[in-house]
Amino acid sequence: MSAEPDGPEDRLLRLTTIWSRAVYPVTSTSLTRAEFAERLLPLARRLSELLRARSFDADAAKAVGAALVGAHCTDPEALSRTLDCVDAYLVLYCGEDGPQDELRLRSSRLQHAMAAGYAQALRERTRAEQEAIAQAALRAQGVVAQALHASEARFRAVFEGAAIGIGIADLRGNVLQVNEALLRMFGLSEPTLRGRRVQDWAHPEDAPQIRRLYEELVRGEREHYHVEKAFNRPDGTVLWTNLTVSLLRDADGSPQYQLALMEDTTERRLLNLRLRYEATHDALTGLPNRTLFFERLEKALNAGEGQRFGLCYLDLDGFKTINDSLGHAAGDRLLVEVADRLQSCATAPGEMVARLGGDEFVALTTGPGTERGVDELAERIMNALVTPISIDGRDLLVRGSLGIVEGPAGERTAAEVLRSADITMYRAKSAGGNRAELADPEADARAITRHGLTTALPTALERGEFFIEYQPLVHLGDGSVRGAEALVRWLHPQHGVLGPDRFIPLAEHTGLIVPLGRWVLEESIRQARAWRERHGGQADPLRINVNLSPCQLGHPGLVQDTVDILERAGVTPDALCLEVTESALIGADDDLLKPLRRLAEMGVDIALDDFGTGYSNLANLRRLPVSILKLDRSFTQGMQRFPADPVDLKIVEGIVSLAHSLDLAVTVEGVETGAQAEQLRILGCDTAQGWYYARPGPPERLHDLTLVDSTG
Repeated sequence: MSAEPDGPEDRLLRLTTIWSRAVYPVTSTSLTRAEFAERLLPLARRLSELLRARSFDADAAKAVGAALVGAHCTDPEALSRTLDCVDAYLVLYCGEDGPQDELRLRSSRLQHAMAAGYAQALRERTRAEQEAIAQAALRAQGVVAQALHASEARFRAVFEGAAIGIGIADLRGNVLQVNEALLRMFGLSEPTLRGRRVQDWAHPEDAPQIRRLYEELVRGEREHYHVEKAFNRPDGTVLWTNLTVSLLRDADGSPQYQLALMEDTTERRLLNLRLRYEATHDALTGLPNRTLFFERLEKALNAGEGQRFGLCYLDLDGFKTINDSLGHAAGDRLLVEVADRLQSCATAPGEMVARLGGDEFVALTTGPGTERGVDELAERIMNALVTPISIDGRDLLVRGSLGIVEGPAGERTAAEVLRSADITMYRAKSAGGNRAELADPEADARAITRHGLTTALPTALERGEFFIEYQPLVHLGDGSVRGAEALVRWLHPQHGVLGPDRFIPLAEHTGLIVPLGRWVLEESIRQARAWRERHGGQADPLRINVNLSPCQLGHPGLVQDTVDILERAGVTPDALCLEVTESALIGADDDLLKPLRRLAEMGVDIALDDFGTGYSNLANLRRLPVSILKLDRSFTQGMQRFPADPVDLKIVEGIVSLAHSLDLAVTVEGVETGAQAEQLRILGCDTAQGWYYARPGPPERLHDLTLVDSTG
């Protein structure tokens, strides 16, 4: 087709026209094709709605399939042509601009449900026909036993004209009479078929109870039974039937004949098998897909005592780069080749390979000895990827990250096993890729906790789960409280109070650090105003220190946000000190330093936090807009011993001297003893913080410390 239809209704009419043209020749309807198309239109509209519905409605799709039977589309070819049309044109004309892969998956599920609904409706219709024939046969049973029965003509008409196969045999199993439909089903002549015995028609796939049901019927212990049964045809093919066998009694009620009614279900069974295969196998590689893999995994996990399983979860390293550079067609050929190699790795009983999607594959091994078997399977997989794959004249080197999970059956669900394998695979990828890692329950637990925290972060700020504690900054000269550092905490509903080391890296990774940092700044400035109003008479008003992450430092709204917050709170810039880690400023260019310079020019103090833990490029201090150096606690640990480490003393003394020569104040972290505080005072440090003075706490505690300070 060279042009697309104009609107949704036009596309729907086009789909209906194609559908009616395909199916009309194999229907038994008395309608014209145009009238038949009008009858199909509401069914097409329903399929379009189901394709784009938020949730999948299998019952509605089954109803569409059943409606085909009601429209006299009872030839199996009608269903086959319908499914071909839906497969080819439903997404094309009714999918609009939706995600094509999801729509095609939804279309496949709709086809499967339609086929099920069609089969059920056809079965019910056939059963009704069978019941009518059985009733007619029962009413005519005297004709079989006595040639003088008055309704022989009616029975003969039903018997010969029925669309299903009918056969009559005596109680010893000798076939007495068959109709034309039954002869066509078996491909035999009447003399040949009538010469056979019922007992000769056993098939290897017969259900175990079929023999028992038959024997009960010929003994007169049951009136009928219904089973699904296979028969071997003379040409070697298999005939599948819905078989109903009824007992015919004579006028005195004694068992006399058996009546068999057969519906040929071979085409329907093949269709269901085809749909089942398509629903459980990957269209690109032919490997089992996620659905079939989970079925096998759940079966393995429920295998019983003494059984184990091993799972290898593979993700190709750098596949996205190959896909983007060479195109999706080349990427698909690469996946097919990888799938073939993986398939050759899992050929032993109890082993399978599946594609979960994209470039993710899984290999499963089951049985009592998977501890060693899964290691061998993983080794075969990694070796299979060593040889380059030739695509479009290029030899591509493919590597993969492999997560291995092994254990006894019955202890975990399939979802838990796959999650553990996924976490382990990403651990292998984080370690550089091209390697296999064995699952570690403790590492799994940490990863799951991190994932849970990451997921809960966005709503935690909305729910008000964050709060701030303050640790005082004390002047070493006179012991007065000069301010406090704001330290954010998360009161998690399940994990309790979490320190910033547990969630700040996650917030930086997700981008939530910017709104979280803005909230911390707003709350801290509001608290600074409250302190200044409360202690307005102090010569040195209290100052609040707030940490800036590297992500915040690079955010374009940093300066304007800070100005707006200060102005709304009515607080002057000198009440704020922003702490930036030394590592964040290593190699910083002028663009990154520009916001800090603007803030410093406004009067905001900038502190270089954790000084001494990075490269400590002292020459770099001249170009940084900082006014305070915060020495890392590692420098004070050596001062907890007596006598203090002379090397640490010399280093601190040198840093303090350098800082003061550059007009920089020095703050020391981690002060835990009075001896440390005194030594740092002697060395010339300006302010300090640590547990010796106070642990981080609510703002009221700082007020109490300040009150004590002001009253001596």
